[in-house]
Amino acid sequence: TELIESLGVQLNVKMADYWLADDAFYSLLRDREILTAILSEVGGEVAAQANANAKTKVIKGVINDCLTGENGREKHDDWIPRWMAFPPSAYTARGGVASVKAATRVHWLAEAEEPLDPEPQAGAGSVEPDGEADEAAEATQEAEEERLAA
Repeated sequence: TELIESLGVQLNVKMADYWLADDAFYSLLRDREILTAILSEVGGEVAAQANANAKTKVIKGVINDCLTGENGREKHDDWIPRWMAFPPSAYTARGGVASVKAATRVHWLAEAEEPLDPEPQAGAGSVEPDGEADEAAEATQEAEEERLAA
């Protein structure tokens, strides 16, 4: 949700302190493009290219070896999928990652609102109103209020 994405960034949450890849993670991971991108992150580009045409089960096994340090692979302790980071990101341009959508909405909502009619900058050719201008503005406002009241 937007709240979680906002709090995660504000509190500087490091999900790697709380999450590890498990059987459920691997069972839900089916997209070859994402698997190859993850393997590239944890095992390097050479490993990703070497296994690009392998079965997904093999790619998942190599990813697991990289995350656990098994079978001669370098161990990556603090890795998490991009969509679990704060702020999250996706592996592909296809979209459909709920945490990325929520983070985008939070970013959009948090943008500072620009005034529709910004006041001129001091010293940028602006003239401070004098007492006469203030009185004229008040008279104009009073006249408008009387017109509306009638």
